[in-house]
Amino acid sequence: MEIKAAEVMKLRHATNAGMMDCKNALIEAEGDFDKAVDIIRKKGLVVASKRADREAKEGCVLAVAEGKKGVMVSLNCETDFVAKNENFINFTRQILDCALANMPADKEALLALNIEGRSIADQIAEQTGVIGEKLELAYYGKVEAEATVAYIHPGNKLATVIGFNKEADNQVKRDVAMQAAAMAPVSIDKDDVPADIVAHELEIGKEKAREEGKPENMLEKIAQGRLNKFFQEATLLNQAFVKEPKETVKTYIQSHDKDLTVTSFRLCKQAFSTVHQAEGTRKCCFNGNFSAIICPVKVPLFSKPA
Repeated sequence: MEIKAAEVMKLRHATNAGMMDCKNALIEAEGDFDKAVDIIRKKGLVVASKRADREAKEGCVLAVAEGKKGVMVSLNCETDFVAKNENFINFTRQILDCALANMPADKEALLALNIEGRSIADQIAEQTGVIGEKLELAYYGKVEAEATVAYIHPGNKLATVIGFNKEADNQVKRDVAMQAAAMAPVSIDKDDVPADIVAHELEIGKEKAREEGKPENMLEKIAQGRLNKFFQEATLLNQAFVKEPKETVKTYIQSHDKDLTVTSFRLCKQAFSTVHQAEGTRKCCFNGNFSAIICPVKVPLFSKPA
């Protein structure tokens, strides 16, 4: 039977599938549009199962904040070519908007939510067939705080969401979000660094001092000094402020509002391989190429000045 170009274009618009895939689906469905849509979706599920063992090392990281809530997602694919595709980015944004509207508890709950009547999990599988690459929702994180801000670094490979204990100047919030993106802290303050990371850093400090020939009775003191340096470099509030290295992020924030503090943050960055995991602060690695730094904090991290 003859398939009109307008019908092919309509199906392509509805599914984002290739022109020939749309035409073949319409032929198989004998011109029935709904059946053709189902054919393309089923093809996506078949392709997704065949590519399940492939690595999705590229992708798109997006974040958004609105009022007292912020969310972040990373949708991964196999190639940078797909990651930069406008349709792929728009699909990621649809998932992000759904997450913001519903604030699901975790990634599995997000995958179960519906967009236009179909679950996100099913749509990801269908898009795998359309695009021809493995797609996976690599990460979802959320922040709930009195004030929030999101930052997406150009290129959609890195994003942050920051939560504050109160509303703040927009530039201050953005500066802190960009600081986290640039310096990748492991926690907000030194008291929030997990015990296993502290122990690991102390052990490294001792080993370095031992290799340098330092006396055994001095190793603990030397390691503690190096740990303090680690806190300065790896905890958000104690890091040197990138715009003015002579002051810390904490002093920068307090110079604008003495009662202002960071209460939580999320950071996602692709092509990151370090893995740390502990209660309160986690660096998670997916397929060796993606990390999320998660630091939920329920109380302010430093006391309000008297």
